Amino acid sequence: MLQRLTSFSNGGATPLTVCHVLHSLNVGGAEMLVVRLARKLRDKCRFVFACLDELGVLGEELRKEGFTVEVLDRKPGFDPGCAWRLGRFWRRERVHVVHAHQYGPFFYSVAARLLWRRPAIIFTEHGRTFPDYPRRKRIIANRILLERRDRVVGVGEAVRRALIRNEGIPQRRVGVIYNGIDTAVFANGCHDRDLIRRELGMGPDDFVIFQVARLDHLKDHATAVRTMHRVRRDLPAARLVLVGEGPERGKIEESIDRHRLADHVRLLGLRNDVARLLRAADLFLLTSISEGIPLTVIEAMAAELPVVSTRVGGLAEIIEDGRTGFLAAAGDDAALAERICRLASDAPLRRQLGQCGKVRAATMFSEDQMHLRYLELYRSGRGVRAGSRNSERAENLAG
Repeated sequence: MLQRLTSFSNGGATPLTVCHVLHSLNVGGAEMLVVRLARKLRDKCRFVFACLDELGVLGEELRKEGFTVEVLDRKPGFDPGCAWRLGRFWRRERVHVVHAHQYGPFFYSVAARLLWRRPAIIFTEHGRTFPDYPRRKRIIANRILLERRDRVVGVGEAVRRALIRNEGIPQRRVGVIYNGIDTAVFANGCHDRDLIRRELGMGPDDFVIFQVARLDHLKDHATAVRTMHRVRRDLPAARLVLVGEGPERGKIEESIDRHRLADHVRLLGLRNDVARLLRAADLFLLTSISEGIPLTVIEAMAAELPVVSTRVGGLAEIIEDGRTGFLAAAGDDAALAERICRLASDAPLRRQLGQCGKVRAATMFSEDQMHLRYLELYRSGRGVRAGSRNSERAENLAG
């Protein structure tokens, strides 16, 4: 479980160069985590980025800040040229360690290493697709291409189990590093609560529910809208605020119109002031059908909000059912609505759950702790080569 990490620095004067490989640097939980990691550790490592598909908003920001961001323009299907361009980029940038995020970037990273074998690879799986099941070809490829010096990390126990079960990666090779946030950013109280509500067109007596998530089918906003349709019957003052952008926006808007919820559901699009916005909320909702360890839920807990969520992926690792929030089955809008209405009618319970959630977020999901553990992996990866005595020790880091 990566409980104890040992550094194997090679003692050289050359800066440790780490290449993050992602699909893109559009706004998302994994992408935000990577960007913050690079910004916080840039005095300890040199970070470069390779995007398989597109640059994205965060990629543009990083370029302005002086980071090197390469876009590889991957073609549909398997693109050998993309792997070749990735390896060439590593050579040009003198990369020591590759940190691949999600399976696609990991696969292209191990393919690129067949052409240029220098870097060790860290593969972090942030979440799983739905439905999630074993794929024989991938299992065989994983076992052939993974080297002893590589590390595999799940962002939670549920993700770790999926990597073992559905990717065929040996149990001793897969560890856990929980996602983390800067909890202090979300602990600034609610002194401007009424001001933010006025900005959103909501009153002091409205019961305000926030859902912060990319507008993607895995987040299942359709269930959030159906849940709100039920909540409105018993709680006319309920308001749902959806923060995020994505390909499902049109379908979500159609669902809002179909349920006649235009006065009860508002889409804000992308926002960079989520920490401030959460001060206007009474409750946080997440209706995903698949998740890893979503940062938005940790942020809500750090903001002292009770959480109502579906019981999928790593959400049960974050939320203690009945202590920091409530869980329900994916797609069960009736159960989700019941839990929301229960909390709406019980302010002391909301405060109790919120306070417990704040403590749990600070204790288990510290950004500083997460950064330290990745930094130690980077340093160990630089000094280890396949076949070396250190490679045997490094293999145990993810055990």
